[in-house]
Amino acid sequence: MNPLSRREMLASLLVVPAALRADDEWLPLFDGRTLHGWKAGENKHSFRVADGQIAAAGARSHLFYNGRIRNATFKNFELKAEFMPSAGAESGVYFHTAFQANGWPEKGLKVQINNTYTGDGDHRERNKTGSLYGVRNIYKASAKDNEWSELHILVHGKRVQVLLNGTPLVDYLESDPPVVDSDHPRRVLGSGTFALECHGPDSKVLFRNIRVKPLPDNLVADMAVPPEVDVVYRDLLWLQSRNIPALDCHIHLKGGLTLEEALENSRRVGIQYGIAINGGLGFPTTNDAAAEEYLKSMQGQPCFVALQGEGREWVTLFSRETVAKFDYIFTDAMTWSDDNGKRMRLWIKEEVPEITDKQRFMDMLVKRAVGILDHEPIDIHANPTFLPDVIAAEYDQLWTPERMQRLIDAAKRNDIAIEISNRYRLPSPAFIKLAKKAGVKFSFGTNNGDKNLGRDEYGIEMVKECGLTWQDMFLPKPDGEKAAQRKGMS
Repeated sequence: MNPLSRREMLASLLVVPAALRADDEWLPLFDGRTLHGWKAGENKHSFRVADGQIAAAGARSHLFYNGRIRNATFKNFELKAEFMPSAGAESGVYFHTAFQANGWPEKGLKVQINNTYTGDGDHRERNKTGSLYGVRNIYKASAKDNEWSELHILVHGKRVQVLLNGTPLVDYLESDPPVVDSDHPRRVLGSGTFALECHGPDSKVLFRNIRVKPLPDNLVADMAVPPEVDVVYRDLLWLQSRNIPALDCHIHLKGGLTLEEALENSRRVGIQYGIAINGGLGFPTTNDAAAEEYLKSMQGQPCFVALQGEGREWVTLFSRETVAKFDYIFTDAMTWSDDNGKRMRLWIKEEVPEITDKQRFMDMLVKRAVGILDHEPIDIHANPTFLPDVIAAEYDQLWTPERMQRLIDAAKRNDIAIEISNRYRLPSPAFIKLAKKAGVKFSFGTNNGDKNLGRDEYGIEMVKECGLTWQDMFLPKPDGEKAAQRKGMS
């Protein structure tokens, strides 16, 4: 990614000229007393006005704005709406849509409202509040049920930005011509009205202070660093439209990369990040106090916060209470001691002894890796099947089906996801297909050593080659179900 100055990044967050953002230009779409200017497409009793708020509760319905402002047709605009969902509720705000008497709107894009809703039937809803649904999905909830929050949606030419309580979550630039998907037509920008969603009887959501600032139709998108519109750009849209998380769980603030730069890159390319510190001997984070300080510094940030356990000693350095505060924990089998007690880091050539018996070395490596998965409280096995340089060229011969299966079985019985590493292009398709057959979950991971974060290219390649679906993919578990809480510290 190209580094940006702090001034450039902040300037890129809100693209509308200051002259167009005066508070007195906000126009209310809801009068606080009636539904005048709004029309329900179906089940009109699912929307009512109570205490100055629009209450959405009842059978599925959508409430469309059909008032006088701009004849209910908006191309470029800023929209703000305050909302408060009940526990387990799902809803959303549509834009560029059109009145529809029945069913889900077939036109327009939706900004999701969902903090704790998990889905109906066999479907699992991963997209959290602030997602530009199916286009730029957010997987970590940054709002809370039964509390008021504010969505701020900006459309400026081909650029869509979504902010939640003032925090930028989405910065999407539509390609020209747009990527079209016949199964998901609402992806394409255009013009139209707004709509509020009532998802069903168990999804009660209140709305208030709904206001718009219409902008000229001839505005052109302006981004400090526009996204690269190529095959990967299209593939990321394909993933998200099919509920496959565009989530990179293995990002480090290394090589001068700042948190601000990482989050800007995340919004720009459309991949949410899990940002991890390294905890272990020889690393800056070696105790609870340092880990707690990192957690405090990341509080409220729109990303997952992770711990990478380094070496086998990391489990002795941190308490169960502290590590359970991270969204997830991962480690690898790249640091261990051989049968002679020699500690080695497999990626450092000088630390790997001469391998005279490759089969014996592989059996030892697999044994150590299985021991790590069985005994350490991790959610993801990172850099899986990594081999030292001296034998890496023989990967396919040394990673026999029996050895792969031993590692896969350990991951399965411990409910540990296997990372698909963008840096090392591991594991192999053969391993992934075996792991999928066993019911193991997968995560994407860059494991960057500098500012180059990539775009999960190998992960996308493996999704397609190995037929992975959203059911195969890892998402951080809720509190109470994390590995550190299930297993504790060994």
